[in-house]
Amino acid sequence: METKHYLIIAAVFVAAGGVKGISGLGLPTISMALLSLVMPPAKAAMLMLLPSFTTNVAQCLGPNWRWLVKNLWPMWSCLALFTIFSPFASIDAAGGHATLLLGLVLVAYGIWGLIKPALPNGRHHVRWVGGAIGMLSGLIAAATGVFVIPLVPYVQSLRLDKEAFIQGLGISFMVATVALAIRLGTANAGALLDHVPGCVLAFLAAFLGLWMGARLRGHMNPVQFQRALYSVFAVLGLIMVGRAL
Repeated sequence: METKHYLIIAAVFVAAGGVKGISGLGLPTISMALLSLVMPPAKAAMLMLLPSFTTNVAQCLGPNWRWLVKNLWPMWSCLALFTIFSPFASIDAAGGHATLLLGLVLVAYGIWGLIKPALPNGRHHVRWVGGAIGMLSGLIAAATGVFVIPLVPYVQSLRLDKEAFIQGLGISFMVATVALAIRLGTANAGALLDHVPGCVLAFLAAFLGLWMGARLRGHMNPVQFQRALYSVFAVLGLIMVGRAL
């Protein structure tokens, strides 16, 4: 990669880490959205894996393991299986429509975040509904590298307290990241090795952004920040859809 590419990677992951430091989520989504404007989504996904995995480690820790594992294991199992073994075109498939699909997912996520529709109580039939959500999220993750839809709205519908919600999302994102790494690594082992310098840079930049975001968290209006963030997702998604059509 050229120097300008490394500068872009550093800037993107500082921004993505900052978003996660402020809001607790968003690093994979914002990094995929921005990097996919300047490189193929498959390459963006490879760069995103290490920062996403490492920044979610602490988020997986907490006192709610028993309830989360008891109720969310079907979602996590289906999420992993359908990310790894999706029968549809993968994000790295030649001639695929990863950019278009990623753009559509970002638009949907942005609109959902701006509208904030009332969600039904997801605790009813949590296991089989969770399995279906995991399956759909896995298929989307395999095709786009993004695993927020419909996973995040579903976890929100469970009406968890803040600590359990953060822990549940952290474990879910960890499962999705590992599964996506397995899928991409199985087919692109050589390409992954070629991207080691970029991955290391992304990792360091993400943690710098995470530290900066944590410092800024107390000085920002969380509602206004989230509205701005979802607006950015929607706009970036529209740009990607326009480019792909």
